[in-house]
Amino acid sequence: MNIFDILGPVMVGPSSSHTAGAVRIGYVTRTLLGEKPVKADIALSGSFAATGSGHGTDRALIAGLLGMKPDDIRIPDSFQEAEHEGLAFSFRNVRIPEAHPNTALLKVEGEGGRKAEVQASSLGGGRIMINKLDGTEVHCSGACPTLIIRNQDSPGVVSEVTSILSWKRVNIATLQLYRDRRGGSAVMVIETDQPVQKETVSMLEHLEGIERIMYIRCGMTPASIGGE
Repeated sequence: MNIFDILGPVMVGPSSSHTAGAVRIGYVTRTLLGEKPVKADIALSGSFAATGSGHGTDRALIAGLLGMKPDDIRIPDSFQEAEHEGLAFSFRNVRIPEAHPNTALLKVEGEGGRKAEVQASSLGGGRIMINKLDGTEVHCSGACPTLIIRNQDSPGVVSEVTSILSWKRVNIATLQLYRDRRGGSAVMVIETDQPVQKETVSMLEHLEGIERIMYIRCGMTPASIGGE
C-alpha cells in the first residue's frame, strides 16, 4: 500500500471511483483507439448507472476521451469542450452480468475511421481495470507501460514478440494470453518495466501474424497523473 491508496488521487470531482477513475477509463480508451475520437456510445452499469450522473461520471468519461487528466479543471465543462472538439456522444444504462459495480462500456470511433470497444471498471482510489477489449477479455490495469497485441493464433508469434522485447532490453513484468479459439484470433497483454520505444513497436507491427498493436504509454496509477 502507498500513500495514494490512503489519500486518493489529486482530482477534480467528488469521488475517486466515480470521477477520477472514470476520467482514466476515458483517457485509456482514447489511448487504445490511437487517434482523436469523434463518436462515442457509452453504456453505464451498476453504480455508474445508478449514481454516476450526480457524481459527474458522465462528464468525467467524456473528459478522459478528450485527453484530460483527473486534475483538469475543465472536467465539469467537458460536454461543452466535446462540442468544440467535434466529439458526438450518447449515454445509456445497461446491466452487464458479473461486472464490477463501477463499469462502463465505451464504443468509440476515431477521426481516421478506427474503432474500439473498451469495457473497464473503476476500483476506487482512481485505479481502473480494463476488462475487455473489442469483446476479448484482457484484464489489465494500465499501471505499467502496456502492449496489447491482437494477433493470429499461430505457432511462434509469442516467441517472436518476446524475443524482440528482450533484444531491445525491455523487461516483461507480466504476460497474459487470450484467444477466442484454436487457430483463431488471439490477444497478448504485456506489461513492461520500461517504456517501449516507437521503433520497437514498429518492429513488432511488421511481424507476420500481428494484426494490431495498442500501447498504453504511461502508467494509469494515481501517482502518475501527469505522466505522458
